[in-house]
Amino acid sequence: MALHHHSDNPWRVRVDDEDGTPCGAGVLLDGRHVLTCAHVVRYAGAEPGGTRRHVRISSVGCRPEWTLPAQVAPGTWQHQNRTQRGDVALLELDEPAGCGIRTTLWQAPISGGTVRVYGFPHADPIGMGTDAELAGSGGRQGEWGLLKRARTGDPWIERGYSGAGVMALGGSFDGRVIGIVVADFVDGDARAAWMLPTETVLHYLPRLRELGFVAGDRSNAMDDTHDGSPDNVLADPLRLALTQELTRLLDSGRPGTVVVGTGGTMAVGDSWLVRLVRTADPAARAAVSDAELTGAPGDTVLGLGSIDAAYEARGKSVADVCGYLARRFGLPSADAEAVAWHLLRRRPPACLVVGGVDRAEDPEALVRELLGTLAERARSRGLRLVLGFEGAPPQGLAHDVSLDPEPIPGSAVEGVTAAQAQGVVGRLAGEEDAAAALDQEWGMRLFGAPRLPPRIAPRLRVRLAVARATEPSPELTAVHDRAVAARAAVAAFDRDLRRMVEAHQDLASTLELHRLRAARYFGDEDRRLAELHAPAARALQTVPISLAAARRSVRRYTDEVNRRIEEG
Repeated sequence: MALHHHSDNPWRVRVDDEDGTPCGAGVLLDGRHVLTCAHVVRYAGAEPGGTRRHVRISSVGCRPEWTLPAQVAPGTWQHQNRTQRGDVALLELDEPAGCGIRTTLWQAPISGGTVRVYGFPHADPIGMGTDAELAGSGGRQGEWGLLKRARTGDPWIERGYSGAGVMALGGSFDGRVIGIVVADFVDGDARAAWMLPTETVLHYLPRLRELGFVAGDRSNAMDDTHDGSPDNVLADPLRLALTQELTRLLDSGRPGTVVVGTGGTMAVGDSWLVRLVRTADPAARAAVSDAELTGAPGDTVLGLGSIDAAYEARGKSVADVCGYLARRFGLPSADAEAVAWHLLRRRPPACLVVGGVDRAEDPEALVRELLGTLAERARSRGLRLVLGFEGAPPQGLAHDVSLDPEPIPGSAVEGVTAAQAQGVVGRLAGEEDAAAALDQEWGMRLFGAPRLPPRIAPRLRVRLAVARATEPSPELTAVHDRAVAARAAVAAFDRDLRRMVEAHQDLASTLELHRLRAARYFGDEDRRLAELHAPAARALQTVPISLAAARRSVRRYTDEVNRRIEEG
């Protein structure tokens, strides 16, 4: 009997019609089961009630190659032809393939990273692989993730790739299948494609979990609500405003820590936060129609997969939280220090939501051992972190935005109109955006740079949305005054950081001027001057840049240039 050999990724199979014409691709899960797209089976005419009874499954990663008939497993045909939703099917081979393979589908973040797919373009029976970049929400159908071409000129996904496994390249999920291709787009030089992530596939085919083909934790582990709020949480102006502000913050892509209040005297609860998380959840999106998503108020729906992980910490230990994060991100250790280390260095940076922090089994330990470290370094590391508290967050917890729903205390004097308050808050928001951009460009590079003040405009917009409904309101004056004070703080930050930037630029200009003078007098090969110039140039470029150290190095060089010129 011939020995059976496997090449790379032996789960790759081709789906043909009964006549042997290639119709698409599939993922061989074990000796009897193949996952593919429902429309691939429809192309072959073998859908339930179709004109053909079987499709043919052909191996491309096994030696010797094999071809076996297969048909749709009962109850696994999921295809809404008009919307292209639920485009999955599980095939059962008429007899075992006998190659001993078992493939795991991983629930993994789809917000970014490189993947590889292997399909059969132009009915090519041999097949071809190509790389793509995960690009988050597909922007087309509620449950599709977008794939973009990794390199111009490479082969691209087209008809014949449908049903192909999407395999992660690099990172903690390297070599693992995280979804399947469902559609392609080609228009001249424009290239795109779409995938169904494993979580969405699992929603339609729960049998995959029963058969043991799925691993990893889902993106949303905070489905349960605790505040008893009505289903339509957006009917409440305060919850609507909180939802819109957090949506804008997460959609902006700006890194940092957002502290969210869900309790206090206002008792807004966490139902609005749970609802918002669900709009990004690949599994939950499969149960929501496009009309329901597009009909929601503006800025209340996140892109598919835009939140990489969401966890309800209420009643949970530090080990519980770390265990979930380790499984969700495929980390090698669930130790709190190791989890923080990996998340702060993950590429692409993660978007993480943790609710009920102050209702955890040991809130102080959770903040001290894990969340405090993440919060402090989130902005500098690109992490987007949302922490939900029923009460007040602990003193000293680093944050960039506070969405505290409580009324803003201030003067009891009325007189500021909603339009006036909205105007000054709008100006503050623009100035905060500019300050954040300046900080991103320079604040992370300069040692001793002033700290960017927390964003105040998001919280003020929340309170403004409530206060303007009862105009005249004393809180409008409080919002106005708080915005004026925040504008002053932002202006001071801008002034102080720009002074440091100008000092850096002056030093760089001085160094270059004297280098040109030295080259004119002594040539470019003067060894002594080169030995002084190199550390000065490094001091102006090596992050974090110490202006004091750079100034000393530049002065040593310029003094030597001046001395040599005067002596000459």
